[in-house]
Amino acid sequence: MAEPLSYWLRDAQQPQHPPLRGAAAADVVVIGAGFTGLWTALALTDTDPSLDVAVLEAETVAFGASGRNGGFCEASLTHGLANGIRHFPDELERLETEGIDNLGGLVAFVAEHAIDCDLEETGTLSLADQPHQADEFRAWVDEAAGYGEALEFLDRAAVQAEIHSPIWQAGLYRAPGRDVLLDPAALCRGLARVARERGVRIYEGSRVERLDRVAAGVVASVAGGASIRADQVVVATSAYSGWLGRLRSTFVPVYDYALVSEPLTVDQRTAIGWARRQGLSDSNNQFHYFRLTADDRILWGGYDAIHYYGSRVDPALDQHPATFAKLEAQFHRAFPQLESMRFPYRWGGAIDTTTRFTVTFGQTLGGRVTYALGYTGLGVGASRWAGGVVRDFILRPDEDRLRLRIVASPPIPFPPEPIRSIAVNVVRHELDRADRDHGRRSILLRTLDALGIGFDS
Repeated sequence: MAEPLSYWLRDAQQPQHPPLRGAAAADVVVIGAGFTGLWTALALTDTDPSLDVAVLEAETVAFGASGRNGGFCEASLTHGLANGIRHFPDELERLETEGIDNLGGLVAFVAEHAIDCDLEETGTLSLADQPHQADEFRAWVDEAAGYGEALEFLDRAAVQAEIHSPIWQAGLYRAPGRDVLLDPAALCRGLARVARERGVRIYEGSRVERLDRVAAGVVASVAGGASIRADQVVVATSAYSGWLGRLRSTFVPVYDYALVSEPLTVDQRTAIGWARRQGLSDSNNQFHYFRLTADDRILWGGYDAIHYYGSRVDPALDQHPATFAKLEAQFHRAFPQLESMRFPYRWGGAIDTTTRFTVTFGQTLGGRVTYALGYTGLGVGASRWAGGVVRDFILRPDEDRLRLRIVASPPIPFPPEPIRSIAVNVVRHELDRADRDHGRRSILLRTLDALGIGFDS
């Protein structure tokens, strides 16, 4: 029996929508039925309900990162406050406000449309397992407060009262308001339902292979011979965007892996604490993220961030036993009281990462094709905002946020192979060394920091 694509996609999902057949036409064609594509379709029809919008998906709704992530949904549009300070200090106040408003809009949309995605407003807790991280936490509380982000420092006793584990030495708690936890695949399917109710056509099993500019439009050619002509095309294929040559230097696909446990017993649940059900992460460069699911399983993921030569994305890479074994060992170090815990769900998926860790936008084919990608693992919330930006490119080109640098200025591109893989692996090695050397960053990492270039998942 094949492994499920993820815990969220554990129920074998048959296509709910037909493939595209023959020749068709639409006002706007959106390629990709994940978060970016569906939020874009919804934003377009919010602004102009008369638009004929078609969404083409190579597999099924939520097949990619939208159905394989950890279900952490953050307000930040800049991959966290610290990264925003580094890259967009002059725009940060506005981006923080828009991010919080965007998250509020997402929560309201879920309620308005009765999308059952197990949304929980629990807050988050960042954890330190090394003394230098605890010192950094203390300093960060005051710095973050200067930008309007309220954090509570927890010392060793306080953090271990929250999460019963021998390894955590300190914590930073962020109260609800900037984060939610949810079932990402259920949210994505809910977005597809609302889009259909608005008249958006969704075609699954329709892999776009080529875009061609024609008079007053673009033709998208689909595997198997079908095609569709549109005035505008949106590329929302994230880590699967290598098919469009224009985007290959913009991002690298990085594989992230995760486990989900069997359900906790009452005694196991009591043994670990975690009464407030916060979303958790540690603070290493090679970090873990973990959370409780609605049925009291533990999702534990992260640490390895693997780039395969040639920026390969392939179903064969979804399973990586060496990483799963590593994750299990690290889990049991954190929670030795759960030494018998088993993990029936284990999977991987590709994340689209840019050199500044944030979504990037652009247009090609004479402005007829608009793209958004590069969330670097924090796209569950930011994709809704990005869908609105893409809508503005198409329908509201005078909107002032299109002049923001996060929108108008592209990140530094990645080099071609073989330099790309060499560079990524060297940086991974240096990040691992920093984790083992009390956080001390090498000359290489400090140089990349100064240039605003990074690698993350």
